[in-house]
Amino acid sequence: MKPLQLTLTAITSLKRNLLRSVLTTLGIVIGISAVIIMFALGEGAQREVDAQIAALGTNLLMVKSQSVSSGGAAGSAGAVETLTMRDVDAIRDQIPQVVASGTSISSLAQVVWGNANWNTRVEGMNLDMLSAMNWHISDGRAFTDQEVNSAARVALIGETVAKELFGVPQMALGESVRINRTTVTIIGLLKSKGEDMRGNDTDDTLLVPISTAQRRILGGNTAFQDRVKRIMVQVDQAQNMDWVSDEIDSLLRQRHRVKSEATQPFVIRNLSQMMETRANASKVFSSLLAGVAAVSLLVGGIGVMNIMLVTVTERTREIGLRMAVGAKPADIRNQFLIESVILCLLGAMLGLLLSLLLLAVAEPLFGWTMVLPLSIVMLSVAATALIGVGFGYYPASKAASLDPIDALRFE
Repeated sequence: MKPLQLTLTAITSLKRNLLRSVLTTLGIVIGISAVIIMFALGEGAQREVDAQIAALGTNLLMVKSQSVSSGGAAGSAGAVETLTMRDVDAIRDQIPQVVASGTSISSLAQVVWGNANWNTRVEGMNLDMLSAMNWHISDGRAFTDQEVNSAARVALIGETVAKELFGVPQMALGESVRINRTTVTIIGLLKSKGEDMRGNDTDDTLLVPISTAQRRILGGNTAFQDRVKRIMVQVDQAQNMDWVSDEIDSLLRQRHRVKSEATQPFVIRNLSQMMETRANASKVFSSLLAGVAAVSLLVGGIGVMNIMLVTVTERTREIGLRMAVGAKPADIRNQFLIESVILCLLGAMLGLLLSLLLLAVAEPLFGWTMVLPLSIVMLSVAATALIGVGFGYYPASKAASLDPIDALRFE
């Protein structure tokens, strides 16, 4: 028989037991939906982590003041500011592999423009910090060295703050806003970075030169205006991270005259490594979930084989009659194989539609974009077709091996 005739015959046979056929496909529907959803969740989570790494910056080391104890109570890292602006410059100038050595101070403050106001994070930073933290200007310009050195009253505004104060972010350029008792002019609009790894809105910020923050806006005791809580160090290449970390440790020990047996007053952390570890953990977890989903698809395939064996038994006389009028064993085997593949592909299509619907519902709940690569869809459908062939071959071979006379006598 021709392939088209076999296919039409297989479809006609499946229609005779429509309810059974639909119920058989449910196992495949659930399996393929689980596989696609798990892959989409995993890929979406991975893209989210990648975006956070890109927003954070690449090849970053963070140097913070070490925790200290007072009256038996241990303070958090950075609670006592032992690092200074001179340390920032020394790291950049004395270690050739350092691309940028940035620092910042920040505090929540009320930003006022006309009758509008917004409470946001005001952050003072040097030029290297803009580079290290991967901040880009979408409109306007960044600070200059002269503005940083002279504590100029200029600012860069985040997209969220600009929308809250001005409605249209571009309208913020050239406008003057008041922070505490200081008026600054907005010279640049920051390119949106979205949420950070803690779920905070990074665009809800206003950046000023660190000297401006220290002397005019956020500065307190003038004796401590040179102190900083953290230094962000950007390294030229990933393979130099450990070496640069050791060099920073040695340099700061020397500058702060820390004895070898004494507890160092600072801690150095590899932020890029921390984010990569999180990304790898996300990959492992996603792979585990996809493996569990694949098992459900395998169970669906076993269900198809079970139904096909029952079908062969029920249609034994029909098989004998077809053989008696000239059907070859290959025709019988191919017909049952086609029926099995049709069941699996039908389940795959329904599973794909169900998974797309569930992903559309789940996307706002999880808070990140679900990514479903076309390759995963094609691979899932192909795997389902192979399951149809693999689990349908034994029932089909059993049907093809029946003796026509015995089959016609079967009750």
